[in-house]
Amino acid sequence: MNDTKLNLMLHAGGRQVELSELERTATPEATTTWQPIPHMELFQTVKDTMERSGFRVVQSVHGLAKEGMRYFGMMQLANGEDGNGEYGFVAGLRNSHDMSFPAGLAMGSGVFICDNLAFSSEITLGRKHTLHIRRDLPRLVTSAVGKLSDYRHRQTIRYERYHTTTLQSSVAHDLIIQAVDARSLPVTKIPDVLKEWREPSHPEFTEDGMSAWRLFNAFTESMKGLDPAILARRTYALHGLFDTACGVLKEVPAIVVA
Repeated sequence: MNDTKLNLMLHAGGRQVELSELERTATPEATTTWQPIPHMELFQTVKDTMERSGFRVVQSVHGLAKEGMRYFGMMQLANGEDGNGEYGFVAGLRNSHDMSFPAGLAMGSGVFICDNLAFSSEITLGRKHTLHIRRDLPRLVTSAVGKLSDYRHRQTIRYERYHTTTLQSSVAHDLIIQAVDARSLPVTKIPDVLKEWREPSHPEFTEDGMSAWRLFNAFTESMKGLDPAILARRTYALHGLFDTACGVLKEVPAIVVA
C-alpha cells in the first residue's frame, strides 16, 4: 500500500499532540443531563471497532484545541485502497468537553499523492453527550464501520468515472458556481479552485487531460485542513454535483448513523 502523511491542520490555537497527552487530558464531571466522554475513549472505541471488523489502522494523528476541551483526530486504514492504489480510506474524529459539538465520526478518502481529503456524509456518526452515550457509542460505530465495504465499492466506481470524464471549460466553470450555490465552496475560494484547475500543484492530475478528477482535486486542494465534519458537509454536496456531471449511478443510498 502507498503511504501518505495524514494532513491535520488545526486553527484557533489548536495543536497536534501524541497519544500519551491525549490520554492524560482531563474529562469534566458529568451531570444528570450531560455525559462527556474522554477523548481517548472515543479514539480507542473507533480503533478497536475498526480492527475487529478487519480494518487495520496504520497511522493516526491527534489534535487538541481550547485548552484540551476540543479534540480532532484522523486515522488511515490499511485495506481501504482501490485497485490502482491511488487513494485510501480515512476516518475523522471529533469530540468536545465544552458542549460545542457532539462526539462524531466521518469516513472518507485520502488521495495519496497530495494528502487531499474528501470526507463524505454518506457514512457519518454523531452522538450528543447525553445519558447512555457509553452504551450507544460502540453500537453506532460498529454500524458505521459495517458500511465501509459498500462505500469502498461506490468510491471506486465514482473515481473511475471522474478519471474518464472530460470537462469543457464552460462545464467546469459552471460546476464551480454550482458548488458555491450548494455551499460546498466559499466564494472566496473560487480563485484557488480555478488556479488548481488550470495549473495543478500536482502534475499527476494532468494525466487525464481536463478531467473531472482534475477539477475534483482542485476543489479538495483548496479545502485542505478543514474540520472533518465541515469537510463532510462540503464534499457530500460536491460529490453530488460531480456524480451528476459524470453520470455516476447512485447505487448505494446515503448512510447516516445517529
